[in-house]
Amino acid sequence: MKPLVFTLRSEPVERLDLSALTPARLSDLSSAAIEKLAIGTTQRPLRVGDVFRLRDGDRSVIRFSGGSSRFDRIAMAMESGVIEVDGMVGREAGCGMRGGALTISGAAGDYAASGARGGAIEIGGDCGDFLGAPLVGEMEGINGGVVIVRGRAGHRACDRMRRGLVAVEKGAGEYAGSRMIAGTLVVAGPVGGFPGTMMRRGTIIMPALPEIAPTFLDCGATPLGFTALYATSLAARSPRAARLLRRALRRFGGDTATLGKGELLVPA
Repeated sequence: MKPLVFTLRSEPVERLDLSALTPARLSDLSSAAIEKLAIGTTQRPLRVGDVFRLRDGDRSVIRFSGGSSRFDRIAMAMESGVIEVDGMVGREAGCGMRGGALTISGAAGDYAASGARGGAIEIGGDCGDFLGAPLVGEMEGINGGVVIVRGRAGHRACDRMRRGLVAVEKGAGEYAGSRMIAGTLVVAGPVGGFPGTMMRRGTIIMPALPEIAPTFLDCGATPLGFTALYATSLAARSPRAARLLRRALRRFGGDTATLGKGELLVPA
């Protein structure tokens, strides 16, 4: 069966909250009911039908034809199914996802994959700051699932990450993996200064060592079996990240300013 398609009429006049447009939430709604759902974020009574033309189809597969930097909270708390976006999106894409797959052909804004617990997210372009990091007032970032970013990530990617696998192909900003609790971050491009600052556990893998905190300890070249397993699992999704994981790696343990059981890995 064909997917349910939302075709963008024109650039939205305000930021939109698209968290209601997930397979589970739309499964029992008619097309007419979907068109009446409120998605505006101001006092303007903006509804789905004002912004999108609908083509009815299978509710388990949702496609957005046309994107915008004002598309906020797309696939938020999604539990199953597929959402595909032909274009860019705004803030909090895949926030709190539990399952399913979100594919974005363009860029994403800040806080993508924040609080995600499962599922798979693929971002075809760059993403903003705080990839997989907790929202303001929350204590934990991404806690499961797989995230692939084809472009660059901004600052503080995977701040307070607790679980999961994140691969960023073209680099990340400063303080990547800051305050990590656990999980794995692979960055196949240049990384800004001070990755892993205040991390307790977890692994950050990079192609070269930037400036790091003096509280990381050089442990030398270390044989690590799990990197080969991760390389195999990433081979189809991100060959660039997989190639980095197959190299001999040198380990820096830390951050000893905290629990100190995390690690930075770079080619030996």
